Amino acid sequence: MLRIGSGAGFSGDRLEPAVKLAEEGELDYLVLECLAERTIALAQKRKKADASLGYDPLLEKRIRSLLPILLEKKVRLITNMGAANPVGGARKIIEIAEEMGLSVKVAAVTGDDVLPYVLSNRDSIQFSPALNESDAIVSANAYMGASSILPAIETGADIIITGRVADPSLFLAPMIHHFDWSMDDYDLLAKGTVIGHLLECGGQLTGGYFADPGKKDVSGMASLGFPMAEVHPDGTALLTKLPGTGGSLTLRTVKEQLLYEVMDPSAYITPDVIADFTTVQLQEDGEDRILLTGGNGKQRPDELKVSIGFDAGFIGEGEITYAGANAVGRAELAGAIIEERLADTFEELKVDYIGVTSAHRGAFDHQETPYEVRLRVAGKTNDFEKAKWIGEEVEALYTNGPAGGGGARKYVNEVVGIVSGMVPRENVEPDFTVMEVEAND
Repeated sequence: MLRIGSGAGFSGDRLEPAVKLAEEGELDYLVLECLAERTIALAQKRKKADASLGYDPLLEKRIRSLLPILLEKKVRLITNMGAANPVGGARKIIEIAEEMGLSVKVAAVTGDDVLPYVLSNRDSIQFSPALNESDAIVSANAYMGASSILPAIETGADIIITGRVADPSLFLAPMIHHFDWSMDDYDLLAKGTVIGHLLECGGQLTGGYFADPGKKDVSGMASLGFPMAEVHPDGTALLTKLPGTGGSLTLRTVKEQLLYEVMDPSAYITPDVIADFTTVQLQEDGEDRILLTGGNGKQRPDELKVSIGFDAGFIGEGEITYAGANAVGRAELAGAIIEERLADTFEELKVDYIGVTSAHRGAFDHQETPYEVRLRVAGKTNDFEKAKWIGEEVEALYTNGPAGGGGARKYVNEVVGIVSGMVPRENVEPDFTVMEVEAND
């Protein structure tokens, strides 16, 4: 049996549940999944500004808290916190271990950065959505699979840090290594992929994203526990969480996560296998215990998905709140003033009335009259100075707009756009680098 814990579902996830899993979960592996499409493009920009950076900004905080526990409990860590710079992330881990007087072996998995290939083959790659010829590509990272992680695991490294690897593959790789599964046994790879897909989002599986008070109640949300899986050689698994932690792991939470971000349940495409989720069986085995069986697979695809980041200009924003009687009317007047002043200057200008129309771009309940409304105006441009104009005009509403505006704020953010493409598998060459430090006695 192999015990794998999910310690993070995104870059900004909470740290405490991972620490608790490492301390009490009797784990073989802890996985921190911290990378999204836009996350890695932004990491590439940080690396461009400083070659030593580009790894996850919370890496140092997570490692300082987890490293002593991982080493004491002999839990191996697999994480994609390397983002745009796995080698830099590994160096930082070694530096932290030296400061703490700990011995650690780290393997950094590389090869996902395919920017040179994409730039030289731009005309032959079909981007989705399409890119303009003038759009400057700043990053291109291929989704590697479990096979890219296996050589790093085989080094005996305590920590394996990767860049862009498909989320389920982070969990599948230790299963393949531990059980010596064949890379051609697509049914087993599919079963492992199902387990990885369920674990990859951390607290979503234990009720975090499931909770909807009064409709789908979940207790103990403030102390939400993250999930772990007891995996068996045949690919069956028991999904559970630590006793005494908050949240809930039920058939309903598992089913929601199983279908999360899945377009076709019969053909979930990963770099390792095309998995069929329609044959998955779930069964309750006590409180917060779900037995998972089933799942079939077909041969892996010949091409790998690539997440491509490009410079998309700047977004200027301004916000101001109107409260009290006729709040909606005053906010709408303020929005109309800004639109009249700026509509001819910005090709893309958006006016939102937060609390009325911002989330769904329209009010479904026309009888509802909010007591307070926050006006948000945002515009996109390639000119930084022009982007600042939006916030300046919104701020000027204090004395130039409708009565009673307050709490004005203004922002300008550089935008990294994201598109997808496909590259032949043979043009992605995984590699790894091992670093080690011995504690001084």
